[in-house]
Amino acid sequence: MPANATLPNEQRPFVFGALAAGILLLIYFGALTLVSGWSFAVAQFVQFWYYILLLAVGFGIQVGLFVRLRQIIGQAGQSGAVMATSGTASTAAMVSCCAHYLATVAPVLGATGLVTFATQFQVELFWVGLLFNFAGIVYIGDKVLKASREHAQCQA
Repeated sequence: MPANATLPNEQRPFVFGALAAGILLLIYFGALTLVSGWSFAVAQFVQFWYYILLLAVGFGIQVGLFVRLRQIIGQAGQSGAVMATSGTASTAAMVSCCAHYLATVAPVLGATGLVTFATQFQVELFWVGLLFNFAGIVYIGDKVLKASREHAQCQA
């Protein structure tokens, strides 16, 4: 593809979703490496890879759906308010999935109780993140389906 060519519309959601998942994994490894070193980041990934990959893929799906929703709304000339609302689920999922990493920073802040809580309930926090991730996918997916139907009716 030439440098000045644009990405075809039907590929944009997939490409942006894959990029979002990849960026999330880079942030995961980057943050853990900065806080505790590369070997700790790898050890954590090996121990919890299934949660981490599911969260990254789920986030990528949400971003892909969000991009698709923006395309539909842009074609229909509707307000972008729906996009702002649907982005809330992604934010909630990211906050809950990454909350357990506060355990490595919280002692510096003097929050010993938070460290104990985040460490003790790390797996549960992964599940909360996955739940929010799933809820975000369902929510944004529903918005995409509704917007697609409305757009198809306008075209008919």
